[in-house]
Amino acid sequence: MMQLKTRQHHALWFWFFCLPLIGTCHAETATVAVVNPDIQSMIQGAVAQIGKTRFYDGAYRKLQYPGGDIPLETGVCTDVVIRALRQVDIDLQVLVHQDMRKAFAHYPNNWGLKTTDRNIDHRRVPNLQTFFKRQGKALPVTQNPADYKPGDLVTWRLPSNLLHIGIVSNYQSRDEQHLLILHNIGAGTQMEDVLFEFEITGHYRYFPLMGK
Repeated sequence: MMQLKTRQHHALWFWFFCLPLIGTCHAETATVAVVNPDIQSMIQGAVAQIGKTRFYDGAYRKLQYPGGDIPLETGVCTDVVIRALRQVDIDLQVLVHQDMRKAFAHYPNNWGLKTTDRNIDHRRVPNLQTFFKRQGKALPVTQNPADYKPGDLVTWRLPSNLLHIGIVSNYQSRDEQHLLILHNIGAGTQMEDVLFEFEITGHYRYFPLMGK
């Protein structure tokens, strides 16, 4: 019973104090330098979602275009990336839609669609994988933590066979062996030590590490 109460105490402490003050809670976690300001803004845009995006909801939604989004309090894994990139004026809703219109046959046909749908296309991991690859952003998938830099995008296949995506942060794991991941896997946007927890299916770098 004492152990259960202790766990509950820690869980409540994390919920009330860590989520609103993520920078404080990771104050003891080392960070690595980020040279490119676009990468820094992207990471900050994802970190800012912690405590604000608290739920996961994969329901189909009608979105405005461009700049369409669902309420910030909820979303899916792709929304973490979409919202973060909008901090540097990269609108994946527009870019993916435009590229799919030009090359629809090159994109996955997992959903039986005959044409593009700018409400949902950019919120699907397979479409983002295809888009990033077509833009020359793909990097080799390795098991070397040094290959994964701040701002990189990683996709995984979960045990449920679903695909997932997250952003590599500039916060190091407690053992300082690799970087923490910003993602929403079901409980809202979180920063967690999950880089090698699942099968990595894609590795992408949208911005050069050293800037323009």
